[in-house]
Amino acid sequence: MSEEKKPRKFFKQHILVEVLSEDVPLEWDNLEDIQRAIDDECSGSVTEISCDEVDAATMAKLLIEQASSPEFFSLTADGKEFCREED
Repeated sequence: MSEEKKPRKFFKQHILVEVLSEDVPLEWDNLEDIQRAIDDECSGSVTEISCDEVDAATMAKLLIEQASSPEFFSLTADGKEFCREED
């Protein structure tokens, strides 16, 4: 009996991060720096601005635009699924 494959869903979210600091603005290179500052010397909040479902072709394009790779979600550059070898 073969297991039925669920259709894949992809999402693009825009999130606003607000950081309040004293004396100097927060210097950051990545999200981890922001988290560390909010946990320590800064106040912060996170608000979801939007959450949109996107198709596989759009997701592949978005990953490329982020200097990532469609392979991150097992997609080709045009959004087609490629098979991963099973462990």
